[in-house]
Amino acid sequence: MLNYTLRRLLMVLPTLLILVIFAFYLMRLAPGGPFTSERPLPPAVMANVLERYGMDEPLHVQLWTYVRNIVCCFDFGPSFSQKDRTVNDVIAQGFPVTLTYGFWSAVFVLVLGIPLGIIAALRHNGFWDYTMTGLAIFSQIFPNFVLAPLLVLLFTLSWGLLPGGGWNGGQWQYIIMPAVALGTSYMASVARLTRGSMLEVLNSPFIRTARAKGLPEHRIILRHALKPALLPTLTYMGPVFVYMITGSVFVDVFFSTGGIGQDFINGAYSRDYAVLLGLAILYAVLTFALTLMVDLLYAWIDPKVRAGLS
Repeated sequence: MLNYTLRRLLMVLPTLLILVIFAFYLMRLAPGGPFTSERPLPPAVMANVLERYGMDEPLHVQLWTYVRNIVCCFDFGPSFSQKDRTVNDVIAQGFPVTLTYGFWSAVFVLVLGIPLGIIAALRHNGFWDYTMTGLAIFSQIFPNFVLAPLLVLLFTLSWGLLPGGGWNGGQWQYIIMPAVALGTSYMASVARLTRGSMLEVLNSPFIRTARAKGLPEHRIILRHALKPALLPTLTYMGPVFVYMITGSVFVDVFFSTGGIGQDFINGAYSRDYAVLLGLAILYAVLTFALTLMVDLLYAWIDPKVRAGLS
């Protein structure tokens, strides 16, 4: 297991380097720049600004300086559009907010999606199966940009139960609606995936053997069927958690949470290469870290996978 983890970590480094190189050059191929506007700056002023941010150097020199600063000091450089702020400051302020309600959104997805899928599988072709499947499909047709206004309309404007926006230090009242709006469609996918996987496991020979031995049904489900049935769900939830973070742009903007989604939008509008590149690297690191975590959980649950990694 340790050798497998080290091999995966060694594979991440060149992959991240390739991603940084491609993103660095692609962002600068886009028309315009962080210091261009409808009223162009005088040439002398533009030269001073470019020199201030090191953009007067050739691109390969800028790239080398950028990578060196990241490796040596974990420094993503200054923001081009936000005066006296670095990209590290932008990430440090917005990322904890997005990570907080992204985490609770993942909890919401797992706590509701997995039981719904299990109940539907145990009551296959029955009332509860059709009810849970219908609820899952109904939830999936509401993306976050549709569900968020509906939640505000009901829980804020109509019933006055929850605040319609803001963050206020991450109090639970401000987390509920962003987490639900972000996770509802994923909850439906987890429920359907768990249902299909559980049905397949319940028809396996080892489950029939356990029933033939006279084991109680609840013990068969919890001790023998649940672990293998959750393997596809774990595989799905690794990248989905990253999708929750990267796909939270509308939630950040609509609920005014102050997360990194708003910084991503502002950086795109202002051509702030530094902020966009820093967020892209952050998303890539999250993807690699969560994928590795899911692989290790997969090996912990499935002895056959663990034997193949050792």
